[in-house]
Amino acid sequence: MLKFFFFIMFLIPLSFFINYWVFLSFLFIGSFLFLVKGYMVFPYSNFGFYFGEDNLSYGLILLSFWICCLMLLASSGVYKSNNFVIFFMIMNVFLLLSLILAFMSLSLFTFYLFFESSLIPTFFLVLGWGYQPERIQAGTYLLFYTLFASLPLLVAIFFLYNLTDTLNIFMFSYVSNLSLSVYFYLPLVFAFLVKMPMFIFHLWLPKAHVEAPVAGSMILAGVLLKLGGYGLFRSFGIIFCLGKSFNYMWMGIALLGGFIVSLICLCQIDLKSLIAYSSVAHMGIALAGIMTMTYWGMSGAYGLMIAHGLCSSGLFCLANISYERIGSRSMMINKGLMNIMPSMCLWWFLLSSANMAAPPTLNLLSEIGLLNSIISWSWVTIYSVALLSFFSAAYTLYLYSYTQHGKFYSSIYSCNSGYFREYLLLMLHWLPLNFIILKPDLFFIWV
Repeated sequence: MLKFFFFIMFLIPLSFFINYWVFLSFLFIGSFLFLVKGYMVFPYSNFGFYFGEDNLSYGLILLSFWICCLMLLASSGVYKSNNFVIFFMIMNVFLLLSLILAFMSLSLFTFYLFFESSLIPTFFLVLGWGYQPERIQAGTYLLFYTLFASLPLLVAIFFLYNLTDTLNIFMFSYVSNLSLSVYFYLPLVFAFLVKMPMFIFHLWLPKAHVEAPVAGSMILAGVLLKLGGYGLFRSFGIIFCLGKSFNYMWMGIALLGGFIVSLICLCQIDLKSLIAYSSVAHMGIALAGIMTMTYWGMSGAYGLMIAHGLCSSGLFCLANISYERIGSRSMMINKGLMNIMPSMCLWWFLLSSANMAAPPTLNLLSEIGLLNSIISWSWVTIYSVALLSFFSAAYTLYLYSYTQHGKFYSSIYSCNSGYFREYLLLMLHWLPLNFIILKPDLFFIWV
């Protein structure tokens, strides 16, 4: 474990040499992909010091590396304005480090520690490199929503250790039949529901997305929302019996909330706000799949988390490309872009079709598994699932058609086409999204 830890720590001096950092990061992604997967002879690998990884964490670790590298590729505005570039790079390295250690934790307490530590560099990204004065309010929402839900989780972890004398994640299957009460179930689940986020507890997410720089939006949508789902995967080893009694509450809120958020998306005129609310709708159906506690539901939710991380991150990149040229995120001004940037219109189409789960994307494979598991759990859910799927396609079509078609605003005729860096960035989002479906077990094995 120390070799992975020190490797990332020694990347910090490379923050002074921005051009080398991106290429070395991709080199490390390749080595991680082949070497670590090669060592996984058993269902999991133990790196020592209560750190390791298994089939569940492998895909999320790889996604963290991928998105963090693409963040640096997308943040040209920080480099051009020379806005504390070195500190920006150091924040990215620390954020990557906390995410990797969170997904590699074999102890529930170390997972909690790094789960919370990822909040600090994200908070600094929003406050330090955000665009509007409202970023202070967005950072406060992000901080207090997460901390409010996390303290009961810490108390529940201490109670669990007092009861079982272990916090090892792989020992939870032996303590799943303990006579635990609802007072233990709620704090263990609540922190992860806020992080996903579930409808009702989602108010921090659109504010944080809208005010964050493109790097902050990418890492929030790409990886940080997946910490909540990953925590639910791990915690249901303990509360499996309680989940059979109480999960129906979260199922109802997640599915109906996803439908309501889809209607909210149709009312948005801010590009980033629409994409942020769509994340809540997608995480709602993933949460419903996790709450079924079936193989199909868990596998579909895991695949959707990976697919949403790539797709939503790519849409935020596209929104930022338009914002850098036009100076506004309003859809009233960002329209008719097909006349100005026809080549970028292709990428809007490809990522929008992925967002509405069109074939052959990983979103489609995951949503088929989720629909199967949720409807087989209860036939009543067919109505909310049908509405959620239909309006998910509706607001994505609204996003694409409103921005690309129509008469363009009179002052944007001078927009140029995309740069090579931007096409490379969008291609690196789209390629894994469409080619993982050919052989998913090459990159990660379903849980």
